[in-house]
Amino acid sequence: MRGMNTERAPDSLPMLHLREIAEDHVRLVAILVRRKGATPPILEADGKRIEAEALRTEAGATLWRYAFTLPRAARTQYRVEGRDYQVATDFRGDMSIAFVSCNGQEHGDLDRPVASRNALWRQLAERNAREPIQLLLQGGDQIYADEVTEAHPLSRDWPDVPHRELGDDEIAELRAALGKAFFLRYATQAAQGGFSEVSARIPTLAMWDDHDICDGWGSLRPASLDSQVGRCLFEAAREAFLLFQMGHAPSERPEIAMGEGHLSWRVTAPGFSIVAPDLRSTRRPERVMDDRTWADMERVMGELPTGHTFIMSSVPALGPRLSLVERAMKITRRMEKYEDDLRDQWQSFAHREEWQRFLRLLLDRHEDPDAPVTVLSGEIHLATRAIMDAPAGPLHQLVASGITHPAPPRLYARGLGTLARFGETPLKGHPIRLRALPGQRAIYAAQRNYLMLHRRDGGWSAEWMLEKSGRTPALPL
Repeated sequence: MRGMNTERAPDSLPMLHLREIAEDHVRLVAILVRRKGATPPILEADGKRIEAEALRTEAGATLWRYAFTLPRAARTQYRVEGRDYQVATDFRGDMSIAFVSCNGQEHGDLDRPVASRNALWRQLAERNAREPIQLLLQGGDQIYADEVTEAHPLSRDWPDVPHRELGDDEIAELRAALGKAFFLRYATQAAQGGFSEVSARIPTLAMWDDHDICDGWGSLRPASLDSQVGRCLFEAAREAFLLFQMGHAPSERPEIAMGEGHLSWRVTAPGFSIVAPDLRSTRRPERVMDDRTWADMERVMGELPTGHTFIMSSVPALGPRLSLVERAMKITRRMEKYEDDLRDQWQSFAHREEWQRFLRLLLDRHEDPDAPVTVLSGEIHLATRAIMDAPAGPLHQLVASGITHPAPPRLYARGLGTLARFGETPLKGHPIRLRALPGQRAIYAAQRNYLMLHRRDGGWSAEWMLEKSGRTPALPL
């Protein structure tokens, strides 16, 4: 990241985070960045003046937090520095949810022209102005932190080169450099036009994925993950995620958290629930989630009220037969560099039993006619959908990726489409089939995109916004 060690984090607009949907109000927090030493503005909401609380000072700036409520209404607003921000807070009847993922690219992300990088964010902001959106779900890779390791000499060659044992002073210096680098990256991205207009007006819920830490986190060699550099990197990434993506101090347990030791969360709303398992904090090459994360996930799924259940699986739960690619890897060493990418997937040989466990959990919930399940995923930089057969009706997976990441070559999309034709049945009697988006011919759409979920007259539907092709026809869920 250019100038990472010398730049000051820029000021930002407020960024909204959802805390709770109550009977007559919505609890929110807003965070914003201001120059270190500057007096933070007062936030005005629902007739009250809300003062700021400092969360972190870093990179020449302070991250401030405001906790407040807004009444449940089709349109309400809050004010900061004389500017009104309209928010849709009525979750009872007809409503809309936006789902996005992969907000960046691996190298040179923040050096791209803002207008082209954030074209779909601007489109989403304009859409919200016309058609109010109640909630923004961010499904993973909200930042691309791959370049953060360049912030210090000790992390620049990680994970490829093993390090000697580091002293306490070296660890403290490394930790400070990584913390500053993460803060600066988040703050710089948050101030960009397009994204900032959306995040100031639509409350968000987010779950992280590997690039919010580093490429392939959890699927890399255990020696690298558990090294001193690896642990410093993870802790710095976790603190930054809590600060910027959840609006929490690192010492706080998020109110929506399922348990301890991971960042999985759940939120309930009138007629629906959203559950986001943390697929990164406890991941290792041989597992996706540890026993404690699994126990909390299974407990929460059994406690949810009736209504539509949206599961945010950052890595797609229904996908092509990638085991064929893993077999090919054993034939040639040329593909070894892709091993961690394949281990990231539920469909990996290493995770097959765990994948089956996850799918059974979803199907158990889906079998209740009053609690259908839809899976929301990103990660693959393509848009697609899938269904898994079930007696109660198809269980849908909707994939939207990425909102700013450049689309991969069409040949890549065609290759995945070829794998999809082989089909996959990890659970006997419940085949998985990948399908093209409504109005599209290919199974995978190689365009930047985001997803919209709409509830109308009690029924849910989905539509994708593709950068070149435009809005797809609605898909009933």
